[in-house]
Amino acid sequence: MCKWAEEHLDELETAGLHTGALSSNQSSTRPNVKVSEFTQPGILNAALARAAFVTAQTMQGFRQISKKYFAGFFACEPEGHRSRTMTKTLPHRPGRYFSGISMIGGLMLSLAGATQAQTPRFAGVFGDHAVLQRDEPVRVWGTAAPSHALNLSLNGQTVAATTDAKGHWQASLPSMPAGGPYTLSISDDSTTTTVSDIMIGDVFLCSGQSNMEFLVKWATNAWGGIYSPVNSNLRFINIAQNSETTPLAELKTAAVWQVAGPSTTPEASAVCYYMATAIQAEQKLPVGMIDAYWGGTRAQAWISKQGLHSLHIFDSGLDALTLYTKSPDAAKTSWHKMTRDSWQASEPDAATKLRWTKPDFDDADWKSMTPSGMWRGSGDPQLTSFDGIVWFRQTLTLTEAEARSAVRISLGAVDDADITWVNGTAVGNTIGWDEPRDYPIPPGTLKSGKNVVVMRVVDTGGGVLWRKLEDRKLMFADGNAEAMPEIWKYRISGRINPGEPMVNVPWSSPQGLTNLYNGMIAPLTPYTLKAVAWYQGESNTYSPPEYAKLLPALMKDWRKNFGKPDLPFLVVQLANYGPVATKPGHSSWAEVREVQHRAVQADAHAALTVAIDFGDRSDIHPAQKTIIGNRLARNARAVVYGENVSPGGPEAVSAARSGADLVITFKDTNGGLRTYSSDTAISFEVCSGDACRYAIATISGDTVVLKGANALDVTAIRYAWADSPYTNLYSADDLPAVPFEMAVAK
Repeated sequence: MCKWAEEHLDELETAGLHTGALSSNQSSTRPNVKVSEFTQPGILNAALARAAFVTAQTMQGFRQISKKYFAGFFACEPEGHRSRTMTKTLPHRPGRYFSGISMIGGLMLSLAGATQAQTPRFAGVFGDHAVLQRDEPVRVWGTAAPSHALNLSLNGQTVAATTDAKGHWQASLPSMPAGGPYTLSISDDSTTTTVSDIMIGDVFLCSGQSNMEFLVKWATNAWGGIYSPVNSNLRFINIAQNSETTPLAELKTAAVWQVAGPSTTPEASAVCYYMATAIQAEQKLPVGMIDAYWGGTRAQAWISKQGLHSLHIFDSGLDALTLYTKSPDAAKTSWHKMTRDSWQASEPDAATKLRWTKPDFDDADWKSMTPSGMWRGSGDPQLTSFDGIVWFRQTLTLTEAEARSAVRISLGAVDDADITWVNGTAVGNTIGWDEPRDYPIPPGTLKSGKNVVVMRVVDTGGGVLWRKLEDRKLMFADGNAEAMPEIWKYRISGRINPGEPMVNVPWSSPQGLTNLYNGMIAPLTPYTLKAVAWYQGESNTYSPPEYAKLLPALMKDWRKNFGKPDLPFLVVQLANYGPVATKPGHSSWAEVREVQHRAVQADAHAALTVAIDFGDRSDIHPAQKTIIGNRLARNARAVVYGENVSPGGPEAVSAARSGADLVITFKDTNGGLRTYSSDTAISFEVCSGDACRYAIATISGDTVVLKGANALDVTAIRYAWADSPYTNLYSADDLPAVPFEMAVAK
């Protein structure tokens, strides 16, 4: 049996509870006492050890209890083996000792929790290997005993802080140049907590949806990134995904800063990593990346409640969210009714279609399918490129006993939104492409014999219904389940109107309103940043006009809440994805690209990274992230570091009539326009109202000439206006031209 605990009883008595419980990357010290002295293989962690022995110290016979029973509790074994259990070391009368030790255990946990609240601590975003912002005052915050004076120190600089009545503190360190490594410490009159290996450099927040979440290990050229040597001047932290209905002051899960290297880099955001790598190499200083992303999410989930209220387009949802924080059941009832009422108000023939939910409705003329995967793969040509509303009906035959005992219906994930009825009774509705549909069935709804399940499904892009057939089942009170038939009847109801808004359930995770801001961004807002890299928009293609309000609102909201009015934003424009156009037409993806383009144009502290040439028409997650990261770094050189370079490639600034031609002038050609693999530039269109046609385009210096396109009825010019266009117009230094739509003056 290991004698370590017996040999260190005196030191443990001295240490007591003083140092407290700390996060894994924060250490605490007291004069003449080091936490490392009480951390040995095979024992409880140091904080619990301190709590255990100080508790025992208050009991009669401390040394007898400690030596006789705790020595076994802290028994050591060879490395790689599980430590012995307490019961193996109890010699006799186990009931007596278990009772005493149970009491000690309870006191241990209580004291450990109290200690954690008392010990000065940093917020969860701070830890070993962190990067703090250079050349600006740096905000640092955390918790300690209420109304206590503290000292915060870094690199020879010390500032005072005082906790409030709830034990929260915040202080600002003076501006410091790039450098490190340093030790950051916070102390009260008896305890000091430190984090080590701190660098001072530039800090970038990288956020958005799945293309920002796409990791280095999945990217093209991943081997080059993964097997690059350890770079102590390049660090990152991954913020745990968390959805909350109200803003958090602290991360729910403490994050860990990591130094880039073969064992860590694979788990970094690829776009963010390649951007930071290029910046670090160019600027020759430490760079820190804060990665906070969630795939498939919409911009309205990333904006604060106050920021969304300023738009006045989500007020009813925000009111429902407020109600949800007080009474979830009341909020759900109200929201379900609001959704159904909204649907009936938006469709003139809603009353007719409502009859489709009734068990006696005759669906003999409806088509049949096994809904799984993409609508476009169903074999129905009408669904090949369909975005809109499809109704589904399913018949279940139940015994009387089954009808009485069925309590829920599970339908799996449905893309994007549904309202579901059972025998004409609405049982639930959900918005969110990856949200499982699991609805309670009111008692008395089902009956012996024929029962009908009806779903009204709205899809805004792609047509995914259910991924797994086994997800569709009827659940019974005893825990058993019965699989539903695979073949469903269906009927196409109609296309959605382009730009029609889709209102998510406000508290839906992660598709609601303000919930990702609350859980992932709000806890970070005191952190001092250099800039933000934003890659998002795919999930907002359902309504480009709405996104035209959301994107500027997000930039304004984050600048306000991070306390930096000129915080630079580096925005990645949507890559090419989806069907290839054979003739000009509508494209919500092109419209969102134009929204991103115009938002950046109107913002002196923003830049646009064009990705139109490195997407994948068959994969929404293109793997070539190195190029996008390098282009973001080019953005940063212009708008973050103020270098005399263009932030990107050619951008149209004017269109003029010239005889029979239309002439478009570009800036940022960086030596003149170039066309690849042709003497002409492709993907240009001229439009007369809503009617557009392709135009023959040639280049001359910084201009593109649309030959013979100057008809009197031409009102606009478009470039790369499709979900997945082919393009070949570049600057002299190999940067793609920005897709655009531009009016032509009469």
